[in-house]
Amino acid sequence: MNYTHLGRTGIKVSRIALGTMEFGWQIDESDSVTIMDEALDAGINLFDTADVYGGPQSPEMDKGYGTSEEIIGRWLAQGGRRNRIVLATKVYQPMDTGPNDRRLSAYHIRRACEASLRRLKTDHIDLYQMHHVDRATPWEEIWQAMEQLIREGKITYVGSSNFAGWDIATAQCTAASRNLLGLASEQSLYNLAQRTIELEVIPALRHYGVGLIPYGPIGSGLLGGVLRGTAQGHSSSTPLQKRVAELRPQLEAYEALCDELGEAPALVALAWLLHNPIVSAVISGPRTVVQLRANLKATSLNLSNETLTRLDKIWPGPGEAPGAYAW
Repeated sequence: MNYTHLGRTGIKVSRIALGTMEFGWQIDESDSVTIMDEALDAGINLFDTADVYGGPQSPEMDKGYGTSEEIIGRWLAQGGRRNRIVLATKVYQPMDTGPNDRRLSAYHIRRACEASLRRLKTDHIDLYQMHHVDRATPWEEIWQAMEQLIREGKITYVGSSNFAGWDIATAQCTAASRNLLGLASEQSLYNLAQRTIELEVIPALRHYGVGLIPYGPIGSGLLGGVLRGTAQGHSSSTPLQKRVAELRPQLEAYEALCDELGEAPALVALAWLLHNPIVSAVISGPRTVVQLRANLKATSLNLSNETLTRLDKIWPGPGEAPGAYAW
């Protein structure tokens, strides 16, 4: 396993992070434990979860599940593992139905953190990530709450997820005014077919030294050899089928390039992300040990400059603002 710094911080994380969103939902506890054991043995040290994980995820969800954290907590309670991993979880989504059981008020951050600690059966969270931005709560309040948790030893680093470029800038400026490190990382949707964050988010991360942790690296299966699967009679979801129809020419060119390279499309998609210097770790959410082992091969897949150029032609990015649209 290869390791790199999480943004500008001193801590090092594995280039592949274990995503646990489906623990307790699509993956039962026994299989979840097997996957975590395999990940740890393979050298993965960044384990990513959220308080809401354990069931269907929706912006309109009434409340989260806590199941993924509970499964990880029982696994950690077996001993000998906590100090070998960088444990990351998230706060923001509703964990109950009350008006203050969600978002990023100091009131909710404190209660949510303590609840996550109980479920995870640990006394500290290494990376506490804001799952979404809360523009209704002042940054002074948010950082005051995070600073208190850091002072109490309950969290070590703070991260964000699904932030816009200007949210990152605002967060960092306010943190600097309080003499805080600010954000260590940002977790965003990013893959070959979804490159919107290159417009302003990635430039902001580069400027402030914030590490990027992409999720959805294979585009919900789109970049995993979906045309091959369809040809072999594998069914796919209706939303995925719609995207395949819209992007078929690009998918055909992409899978042809992967065939030429002799590599699985999913591996090429992961390796492409790992070639970006702003990326600290890529979230891999395998459903099986076999999938996990396959994804690990991406860390040793070196894509040539020619291949990277060809991938850019197949899946062009938006460029960086303002040059992308001003001239």
